[in-house]
Amino acid sequence: MYVVVARYLSAEDAADEVARLLVEMEPLANEEPGCASYVTHRSIDDPRRFMLYERYLDEAAFRAHTETEAFKRIVLGQIVPLLEERVRDTYVTLV
Repeated sequence: MYVVVARYLSAEDAADEVARLLVEMEPLANEEPGCASYVTHRSIDDPRRFMLYERYLDEAAFRAHTETEAFKRIVLGQIVPLLEERVRDTYVTLV
């Protein structure tokens, strides 16, 4: 599996809107053919912090995800402008 862990820090007044948009994005991503799971999380300690845990069959499936209409419209078009920080780490499963 190809795994992406994305961490977001929203702007001060945008946390609830980022949360709403992530809730909108999650089921759309989970319907994609190469997506094994796409789960969004919000920090208990700091509600401006979000973590996305995404599993894809391979890197090509992740790349296809980034080309979807939903990713471009919701993530790039609406969420990213509301963020102060966006970090993505990629992994492969060991077993």
